[in-house]
Amino acid sequence: MLHIAFFEPRIPGNTGAAIRLAACTGAMLHLVEPLGFDMEDTKLRRAGLDYHDLAHVKTHPDLDSLLAEIPGRIWAFTGRTNRTYTEVEYADGDCLLFGAEPDGLPQWVMDDPRLTALIRINMVGGARSLNLANAASIVTYEAWRQLGFNGGN
Repeated sequence: MLHIAFFEPRIPGNTGAAIRLAACTGAMLHLVEPLGFDMEDTKLRRAGLDYHDLAHVKTHPDLDSLLAEIPGRIWAFTGRTNRTYTEVEYADGDCLLFGAEPDGLPQWVMDDPRLTALIRINMVGGARSLNLANAASIVTYEAWRQLGFNGGN
């Protein structure tokens, strides 16, 4: 199983879309508090449609709690590195860690020695960032593809 983690997400629609992503790929979605919304937020529920019951979602009080539960490597996503997501060989149990909108992961998280590496998603020059849910989707599907779409049809 792949793990998708959002560190302190603020926009309920992005997390709702990630719930749907987790349900459709069999990934586990981890949310690190504090969240910028209530889990019962109507925008979150609308974005996740009726996939909330199909998704595996866990909320963690802090980064330490998240990292203690991840069985594989932790790939942290940022625009502040040169290594791209297509250069990684993903494995079952890996975690894809994304920062909050609009600032991304704070430096102290990126400096954590428990992270495997910092990774980026390619974009044209001058582009600042992708939407959080879109970024998670791009990388989750690449990792799942590498794993042979295990569990998919």
